[in-house]
Amino acid sequence: MMEAKTVEITAQCLCKDHAFTARIPSTLLPLRASCCHCDSCRHNTGALYSSDTPWSGSAAAVRESSLRRYKFSERVNVLFCGRCSSPMFFEEKNGGEEEPPTYGVFTGVLRGEYPDGVDGVLLVRIVEHMFVGDTLDGGASCWLRRPHGDDAPPAKIWLGKRGSSDEVDYPNLWPAVADLPAPDAKLAQDEIPIRCVCGGVDLVLKAGEAQREHASAQEVDRGPPVVDPTSHKSLGTFDGCNSCRLSSGVDMFHWSFYLLKYISFPPKGGDGKGDFPNHTAELRAAVDVEEEKGRDPRLGTLTYYSSSPDVQRYFCSRCSACVFYAVDERPYLVDLSIGLLWSPDGARAEGAISWSWGGKTSHRQDMLGGWREGLVQAIEKDAEEWRIERGYHINWRRAAREQAEREAAEKGETK
Repeated sequence: MMEAKTVEITAQCLCKDHAFTARIPSTLLPLRASCCHCDSCRHNTGALYSSDTPWSGSAAAVRESSLRRYKFSERVNVLFCGRCSSPMFFEEKNGGEEEPPTYGVFTGVLRGEYPDGVDGVLLVRIVEHMFVGDTLDGGASCWLRRPHGDDAPPAKIWLGKRGSSDEVDYPNLWPAVADLPAPDAKLAQDEIPIRCVCGGVDLVLKAGEAQREHASAQEVDRGPPVVDPTSHKSLGTFDGCNSCRLSSGVDMFHWSFYLLKYISFPPKGGDGKGDFPNHTAELRAAVDVEEEKGRDPRLGTLTYYSSSPDVQRYFCSRCSACVFYAVDERPYLVDLSIGLLWSPDGARAEGAISWSWGGKTSHRQDMLGGWREGLVQAIEKDAEEWRIERGYHINWRRAAREQAEREAAEKGETK
C-alpha cells in the first residue's frame, strides 16, 4: 500500500524566538478551526475573537518551551511569546494531574504559504463560531458567515458553547438587523474602558470628547484624516498585515485610530484622571522606566515590542493582549485594538467607530498567494453584503479611494 503523503506545518511568533513544526498526513487538510468570540478571548487578543485548531506536533516541545503562560481559566492556559506578544497555543487540561494537556495552535501564527507539495490546498477551515452572544452585536461573526466562499459550507454559529447553546442557522443573522441600533446611532456613553483580560492594562477612551472636538475641527476643515467627517467617529479597519496577524494570533485584525490625548488613566478615588502621555516618544519613555526606578504604576503591565526600528507594538506582558500600534512618523496618533473596548454598544463599538465594511482590506497583499487568499476575499465579500443588509453607506475613506482608482483608470485609458 502506498504510504500517505505528509506535509509540514509551522507555527512561529512575530520575533521568531519561537517556532514549532508538525508533520501531518495531507489527507487531514484542511485543519478544522474554531473561532471564539467570548469576552475573555476578545480581551486576551485585542482582536474581535480568537481562532485555533488542534496541534499535532510535539506536545513536549511546546510544554518545555520558554513560552510564557497566562492562566486563562481553571483548565486553560494561553502560551505566548513574552518578547513580541504572539499568542501561540491554548493549553488545556483534560483530566487529572497525571494526564498530559492537549494543545490548540492559534491560526494566526501558522505560516501563510501553502505546505510543500500541496499548492492550492486549504490549510485551515473555520468551521464554527462560539460564544457569539457575548458580543451583544454579533462582532466579527457577521462577516465570517462564509469564511471560505460560497462553495464551502457556512460556519456554524453558536451563541454560547458548541453543541449546548442556541445555534443560529445560516443565512439568519444574530442579532437580527432590526434589533441593532440604527447606523447613525450616537455614542451611548462618553468614556469607554480599554482593558485587557487580566486587568493589567486598564485605561479609558474619551470617545465623547473626541467626537465633540472632531466636530469642531471639521467646521474649519481641520478634522483628522482618520475621522468620519459626518459622524465624527474614528475609522475602524480590516487589517491583513503579517505583523498584526502574528502579534495577535488572529488571521484578520481590527484597529481604530485615536490621538493619545483622548486616552487616559481611569479615575482612582479623588485623584482625578491623571496624565497619560500625549506623544508616542513620551509613552515609550514612560514604559521604559523600570519599576524600581519610579515607573508610573498606572501603566500596569503595558510593554512593547519594536517590530521595526520606528514601530512600537504595545501589549500586556501578563496576558499578551495587543493594545496599541505606534509609529514614530505619527507622534500623536496610535492604532487602538478594538477588541479591548468595553462598549455598551457591543464588540464592534459602533457608537465610537465608523467601520470600513467592504472594499479592500488594508495590507491585503500579505494574505495573497497562500492559503489565506480565499479568506480575505470571502471576508471582503461578506462584509460588503453585511453593509448592504445593515443599510450602511459606503465609508468615506473607501469612497475616496475608489474614486481615486476610477480616475487613475480613466487617465490610463486616455493615454
